[in-house]
Amino acid sequence: MIAIIDYEAGNLASVRRALRFLGHPSTITSEADEIRAADRVVFPGVGAAGEAMRQLRESGLGDVVRDVIAAGTPFLGICLGYQVLFEHSDENDVDCLSVFPGRVVRFPDDLHDAKGRGPLKVPEMGWNEVRFKGDHPLWNEVPEGSEFYFVHSFYPSPKDDVVCATTTYGIEYACGVTQKNVVAFQFHPEKSGRPGLRLLKNFCEWVPGKTD
Repeated sequence: MIAIIDYEAGNLASVRRALRFLGHPSTITSEADEIRAADRVVFPGVGAAGEAMRQLRESGLGDVVRDVIAAGTPFLGICLGYQVLFEHSDENDVDCLSVFPGRVVRFPDDLHDAKGRGPLKVPEMGWNEVRFKGDHPLWNEVPEGSEFYFVHSFYPSPKDDVVCATTTYGIEYACGVTQKNVVAFQFHPEKSGRPGLRLLKNFCEWVPGKTD
């Protein structure tokens, strides 16, 4: 069973629908024991970092996230569930879960595209090409040049050794990280058509350490 963590950060039903379409049973839950016992865990989210961290602290789910990661459970973070894995977010000036080193920062106000045209709007909202680094079971058979759906104003600035995907929106930034049993993305695979479904299918079949 795949546990989708419910910490009142939204975007849960769309993840469950995508997993159901792929034939993988899942449950939306805030129960610590159920999450710890799951075969895989998805940590989605939309909204503000400050409110998300308040919910995670008050519910104890922040500790549950750390526990399942430490236990080696395959773990997927999406959007806000990617950002709060870092040490600190400039959004609401809040300390986060510190699973990965790095800080979450806001897009500059003077973003321009590659041809110098702009300014680009913040938040970034829409489709953008993702460039994956190296080989990994998660993006196996995801076509090169695939576009994924983004909605965000903030993005993490991690250390290079964990970055697995980049994109460009005025600036190039890390839109994905991976380490051991954890993979997390700024974009929404559940809203990204065939490439996103392929990535989710790969996650559902991923055995960390076996083929990566």
